[in-house]
Amino acid sequence: VVRNTHDAPPVYSPTFFGRLGTAGATRKRKMLARAAARAARPASQRTSAASVARVGSAHLGDHAMVAGMVGLQQGGTADGTGAGSVLAAAFVGATVATAAAANVAACDNDEDESEEVVNWSGTHTCYPVKVYEPESVSEIEGIVKAHHESGAKLRVVGSALSPNGIGLTNGAMLNVANCDAILHVDHSLKQVTVEPGVKVGDLCDQLRPMGLTLENLASIAEQQIGGFIQVGAHGTGASVPPVDMQVVRMKLATPAFGTLELSATSHPDLFEMAKVGLGALGVVTEVTLQCVDAHDLLEHTYTTTRAQLQKDHIRILKEHRHARFMWIPYTDTVVVVTNDYLPSSMLELGDEARRAQLPPPKYTPAEATAPMRDLLKEMYQIQHLKRIAPTAATALEESVDSMGFGALRDELLAIDPLNVDHIKRVNQAEADFWTRSESYDIGKNTNKLQFDCGGQQWVSEVAFPVGSLESPSHADFRYMQELLQMIEVKQIPAPAPIEQRWSSSSSSRMSPAATGGGGYTTMDDVHSWVGIIMYLPTDDATQRTDITEAFFNYKKECAGSLWGRYGAQEHWAKIEVPSKSKDCEALDSIQRRLKSRFPVETFNALRRQLDPNNVLANPHIDQLMNTE
Repeated sequence: VVRNTHDAPPVYSPTFFGRLGTAGATRKRKMLARAAARAARPASQRTSAASVARVGSAHLGDHAMVAGMVGLQQGGTADGTGAGSVLAAAFVGATVATAAAANVAACDNDEDESEEVVNWSGTHTCYPVKVYEPESVSEIEGIVKAHHESGAKLRVVGSALSPNGIGLTNGAMLNVANCDAILHVDHSLKQVTVEPGVKVGDLCDQLRPMGLTLENLASIAEQQIGGFIQVGAHGTGASVPPVDMQVVRMKLATPAFGTLELSATSHPDLFEMAKVGLGALGVVTEVTLQCVDAHDLLEHTYTTTRAQLQKDHIRILKEHRHARFMWIPYTDTVVVVTNDYLPSSMLELGDEARRAQLPPPKYTPAEATAPMRDLLKEMYQIQHLKRIAPTAATALEESVDSMGFGALRDELLAIDPLNVDHIKRVNQAEADFWTRSESYDIGKNTNKLQFDCGGQQWVSEVAFPVGSLESPSHADFRYMQELLQMIEVKQIPAPAPIEQRWSSSSSSRMSPAATGGGGYTTMDDVHSWVGIIMYLPTDDATQRTDITEAFFNYKKECAGSLWGRYGAQEHWAKIEVPSKSKDCEALDSIQRRLKSRFPVETFNALRRQLDPNNVLANPHIDQLMNTE
């Protein structure tokens, strides 16, 4: 039941490192170099899985390499992730190979760092004393039982994708990635039963040939199903519920009562609490999800102005199955992305014939990114550099010309990420990019509902009620007006975009989309989800610290000016817990806000019944729920 992670090097996907941005190139080299060094050790220096067969007797200690437990699929480097290294090499006259070799050499002497588990945004780290990777549900149940009996901490983690530390622990960590089977498909009911470790994207890929898919996805599809539902992921669509509403049945391995089957007819009150259970009521071992017919979506991306969007936004939410807005601070540009079922005239056509009916884009990809490339070249003073170091200038210019949108944004932000005037210029260049990127496209719903989240970043996302489609309160638009005005008045270095999405309500009592102080809701209610970010585009520790401080000041302004008046509640995977010793007042404010919004006392009472020794919670959960 304990697998030694030395036995094989970890693997990482292009998407994973793509989201790390330019700084991800260095991180990738370090991770892969450490993995290769571990794998090259003689067998006598590594602990085999067979030698740690019993819970309680196995102890991997300081040699447990868990950096690879994100459990993503193997792949190459995402486009643009190495750009920063190329630029640095051009300036100093070195080569990328030399820089890579230096990183590999540094990894060989950096044993302690390789023991870390780091979330995808690079903002939270933990050092688990033990990592379990069970291969069956019975092993999961055995691990939970053993920790209940010993009282030792055990935290279940998914793909470590949450921007905060909700799944991390310095105790024992339970990764259910190997329990990823599709157990049953009921075609008549359009339902699928799966183990908790299956990835959302993998599940959708396997359902597609059966004519089924999931109704809604979050912005990425690399989450394990267990984590996907437990933190209340939501996707977008004013008439589409959050993903926890797709759960028909689930099984929960609890410390005190073993495995419980939950549904609307079996322990219904616990079911509504446990669907968004934060991994604190038990470990999800099986989930039955309601599916829909597999379908393609017609996507339209375009820009508009704030004034025009004020007139159009309710119509957009009513007319389109999925819609999201990307607001660009310090500009009058808002990006609108809609996705809808294909019109009947397209359903019988092949892919080529469908695409022939779409309006062609007005600009090529290179023309669309030209404003960002031109700004970067100006800031790197390439024309001046050509006169004094033509070879380096040519290499630098070629690197800039080869960059895609994400890499260009990372490089531009990294130059001066907290300078408001600089951010204004970068945001305007990004607005120009999106204005040139109006397009139509057709693709699988699973592809169209995902989007690039950008590089490493701090993020805060809140949900708040906005009335119904038939009787909208317009709170979603007013919130954005006030937020943008606050940014401009206080001169906050806010990069783009500020993402705005929607969902219908959830009956899950711990969902941010449940209205009425944690009570049940009607499906007519709509919630708007708004996310602010600050990117971490460099590996420079001082700069990252400064950005972190600026972000938390940004977030504090939002909380003080907006959240209370709009009834906004943070996404469970994005609540940052302040240190009680450093900011007791802020922690108390969060606890009071949660208690006013959710049935916290009921949730904690269930925790005491199901997990009386409190082995499943980590400090993050205990502080949020005031159960330290």
